[in-house]
Amino acid sequence: MTSNTTVTNLGVAMFAVADQDAALDFYTGKLGWEVRGDQRFGENDANRWLEVAPPGSTARLALNPPMGGQPGGGSIGVETKDVKAEHERLRGAGGVDVDEQLMDAPGVPRMFGLRDPDGNNIWVVETS
Repeated sequence: MTSNTTVTNLGVAMFAVADQDAALDFYTGKLGWEVRGDQRFGENDANRWLEVAPPGSTARLALNPPMGGQPGGGSIGVETKDVKAEHERLRGAGGVDVDEQLMDAPGVPRMFGLRDPDGNNIWVVETS
């Protein structure tokens, strides 16, 4: 099958959040991610484009105000070579809604879920 797309990369995923500053504190302070972009734009700098990412990631996560609806409800997957260590780190961090146990089922990678304060889901998946 021939593809006519010019898309070459998944670069930015987006979550709707109620408060961009609170979301920024969660992702950088609790998860240990870094800021990749924080720009105000539009009339009187009323809008803000805010991006975070795990250190070393080429993909970014934009934290946007809700557009016509409620925040939360999104889902992304992130990868780690040591899912057990990351699970233990986040369970001990305090203030992070983390699954109590790892999912470890035949035929799928080990993983666990966590939720940000707005109810967006992050799946931490083990890679080989």
